[in-house]
Amino acid sequence: MKTFFQLLIRRSALFLMLALSAAASSATPALLSSEQIEFLPVEQAYQVELSLVSHSERGTVVRSDWQIAPGYYLYQQQFAVRDAAGREALLQFAPGEELWDEFFQQQLVVYRHATRVTAEFAPSAAAQLELTVRSQGCADAGLCYPPRQQWFALDLSSGAISELSSPTNRAGAASSDPSAAAISAGVLASVLAAALLGGLILNLMPCVFPVLSIKLLSLTQHRHSGHPAWLHGLLYSAGVIASFVVIAALMLALRSAGEAIGWGFQLQSPLFIAALAALFIVMACNLFGLFQLSFGAVSATPAPTLPGAFASGVLATAVASPCTAPFMGSALGFAITQSSGVALLVFAVLGLGMALPFLLLTLSPRLASALPRPGVWMERFKQLLGFPLLLTAVWLLWVFAGQTSNDQLALLLVALVLLGLACWCWGGLQQQRRLPLLLLLVAALAGTGVAAKQALSAQQPAQWQSYSPALLERLRAERRQVLINLTADWCVTCLVNERRALSGAAFQTLLDATQTVYLKGDWSDPDPEITALLNAHGRNGVPLYLLYRPGAAKAEILPQILSSDEIHRALTNLADN
Repeated sequence: MKTFFQLLIRRSALFLMLALSAAASSATPALLSSEQIEFLPVEQAYQVELSLVSHSERGTVVRSDWQIAPGYYLYQQQFAVRDAAGREALLQFAPGEELWDEFFQQQLVVYRHATRVTAEFAPSAAAQLELTVRSQGCADAGLCYPPRQQWFALDLSSGAISELSSPTNRAGAASSDPSAAAISAGVLASVLAAALLGGLILNLMPCVFPVLSIKLLSLTQHRHSGHPAWLHGLLYSAGVIASFVVIAALMLALRSAGEAIGWGFQLQSPLFIAALAALFIVMACNLFGLFQLSFGAVSATPAPTLPGAFASGVLATAVASPCTAPFMGSALGFAITQSSGVALLVFAVLGLGMALPFLLLTLSPRLASALPRPGVWMERFKQLLGFPLLLTAVWLLWVFAGQTSNDQLALLLVALVLLGLACWCWGGLQQQRRLPLLLLLVAALAGTGVAAKQALSAQQPAQWQSYSPALLERLRAERRQVLINLTADWCVTCLVNERRALSGAAFQTLLDATQTVYLKGDWSDPDPEITALLNAHGRNGVPLYLLYRPGAAKAEILPQILSSDEIHRALTNLADN
């Protein structure tokens, strides 16, 4: 039993590190950027002044006038005004601005600069009212404040209003509205039902369905595992639910620190996207039969293990992170406005919904008996399930390209191809241990690491201008030093040279220090002017690097394979002037 738990911790930790450590890193740039901006305290960003509009036997009307600092806004749906008995006022709003909120996954109304909210209470015989005003806002720069409550004492006879530092009748407010608890329980029940349904539908998403299908197929192997199927189902469900709770706790912690994040926030990190794409590639290679790996979900061929059952639950949650199912948005939007306990409960129920199909099949032998009998078709079906994973990886690569650049995408593609080669080598070693395969595996893994590191290290682009004969003639007339880079998107040598020697902060500093004007001629599409310049220097293709020194009659042709040292020597050597 001790060995089992050790294996359980080791294998589940592998996937937790992949799914969550990268997620934490995705928040780091945002946190750093927030530190560089001086955000206003909440009481300065949003200032409110209350006034009594009317008080009669028909009811009491109170107006709140809000002043909102530039660059900040308030949510309409987060406004609430209630009295000490907990009775909500009927609110009337001014027209606002609509925007799509990434976390709530819906169109919301917000207010900027200033707004007015009118609150109408039912008739009351009290001489004073104690009001609780709730609001929540965000800054355009990325900071979201927690929901804020303010308390005011209203004298109905004089109309005087004073702000309180804390409520004076908190106990009465909690006990005088007997229907509040029932209403909250009803709302919570509907939200939990939406979370459960959203988790169920999540199994049908392209990134999750193959994993669930392999889990279902693995039921046919449970008789070889030596453990009852229901134990596998419980451990798989525990892995899913625990992972959802861990992700929720991390998200809530970051939001409490002021970060405007929600479900899928880890996809804001190119590192996490690259890691997830690599995971999908490895899973697809496993399903195609390139190698065998028994985690109880990744492969249906080996007999599943108890640690693998828990780890496969963690894996299923990791691959589900890019997906959002119907009903999830409303449930998660509610969860983030509640206490941490309620929010974690919603996420746990969401995980339960995702784990429920497999759990029910393991708990009910009658349902499990309805599954098709094992046979050759299982291997073919398992291979078929690899293609949705490849499509999901393609989508992740598209997202990665939007966050980075085409050059970084190309490097990541190289890393993934080498990763596929490593999977093939590993499968060969599983069948027969051979030194050449082992050496190739080591080389493939090393190449994967190098290419991935380059793909994730963004180079600062240098300042350049588009080449034209007229611009070049003007710069030479001004006796300026000019460096011309004739390149194309399909030229691999060009891209390597630009990344090695013609980009980054050091290259830009060199251009500034030598007062060199950097021109680029893009020959990706036909361009007669660039073709003429190539022909004038005896070339019929790219790359071509020309350096016009001040006052020189002809250009100096630089080597086709560049290095930072060569560029530095060329730009700083003005002896031929």
